[in-house]
Amino acid sequence: VQLVESGGGLVQAGGSLRLSCAASGYSISNVNMAWFRQAPGKEREFVSKISRSGSMISYTDSVKGRFTISRDNAKNTVYLEMNSLKPEDTAVYYCAAGSSSWRADNYDYWGQGTQVTVSS
Repeated sequence: VQLVESGGGLVQAGGSLRLSCAASGYSISNVNMAWFRQAPGKEREFVSKISRSGSMISYTDSVKGRFTISRDNAKNTVYLEMNSLKPEDTAVYYCAAGSSSWRADNYDYWGQGTQVTVSS
């Protein structure tokens, strides 16, 4: 399974970005998907996850009401819509596949990450 993230960039506080995670080599309709992020000097942290059908979704508290995860199994792609961005959202964002956990070490497949930088 290969995962490729895109959509990161530099945005001002209050702005929006939409991240995409395109999968190849495997149909994501068979797996749960998640987004994690890692800020400099910090551990990788859970952001959001979505079940295979999209019926079960969860978010870390700090992004609830601002971020929306979704998936298009026909396009083999998962998305993370990020609104009302804050400087503390600055991190490398990673897509992950293969678990329903909030723990990063439970995931087998990772993308290379995409940088999100929010300026104040």
